[in-house]
Amino acid sequence: MMLSSANPATAQVMTMPSRQPMAGIAAPSGPGYADLADLVLSAPVIADVTIRSTTAIKGAEAAGVAPGHQRLYIEADVGTLLRGAGGLPARIGYLFDAATDARGRAPKLRKTRVLIYARRVPNAPDQVQLVAPDAQLPWAPDTEQRSRAIARDALSPDAPPVITGVGNAFYVPGVLPGEGETQIFLTTSNNRPVSLSVLRRPGEERRWAVALSEIVDEAAAPPARDTLLWYRLACALPEALPEHSTASLSPDNAQAAREDYRYVIQKLGPCGRTRQVPTESN
Repeated sequence: MMLSSANPATAQVMTMPSRQPMAGIAAPSGPGYADLADLVLSAPVIADVTIRSTTAIKGAEAAGVAPGHQRLYIEADVGTLLRGAGGLPARIGYLFDAATDARGRAPKLRKTRVLIYARRVPNAPDQVQLVAPDAQLPWAPDTEQRSRAIARDALSPDAPPVITGVGNAFYVPGVLPGEGETQIFLTTSNNRPVSLSVLRRPGEERRWAVALSEIVDEAAAPPARDTLLWYRLACALPEALPEHSTASLSPDNAQAAREDYRYVIQKLGPCGRTRQVPTESN
């Protein structure tokens, strides 16, 4: 048996806390979009595997195991590789921290079909490392399909970039009372332009959209929920418009921009992240 000396937990990356869920939004039957996207986007290897055997790990190699968990070395037969350049051997091994029952016993996982979200172990082609202690999920058709979709969307040439912050905001009043437009520029990990626009017209509900280029398309629409663009915004944007974003605006225009930003946050809805374990994607 070959063990990786790497701890199955990933580096401690700060996460943006989820906003409180809105009433009327039903909880998904499996992992929510944000939780699943956190795993998919941080995993170079995603595989559908069937567990062949488990061995309890104790001593120094079990250091850092959370209370109520047992570290296991798992050998698994690879069924389908959802993501992973170069492929995988037919059988792989990895460490997993399994929750124990009231008597402190680990679950019987032999012959269980699971999805793992992992990275390769250097110089050990038959070993992988889970990207987080909870990065093994029960296999289900819906979970597999959504994992494939998120991975595919992330690799698309027009995939939305990672949002790193909020830049400058501008508000231009219209000719009529109550008319105006706000534009808010976001900062991204690859410096790709992303902006939010909110249009006010008297007697109408505000309209907002997101642009992924320097040109704001008048036909642009808000992102659909549970899409990669929605995730990038809902799970990264702060609750309120930062003070520096409106520093160059008059008090009235700054207030209008703040109100329009709050409108966007409300329409995006909660990120819905429930996982407490950070991954590199968030």
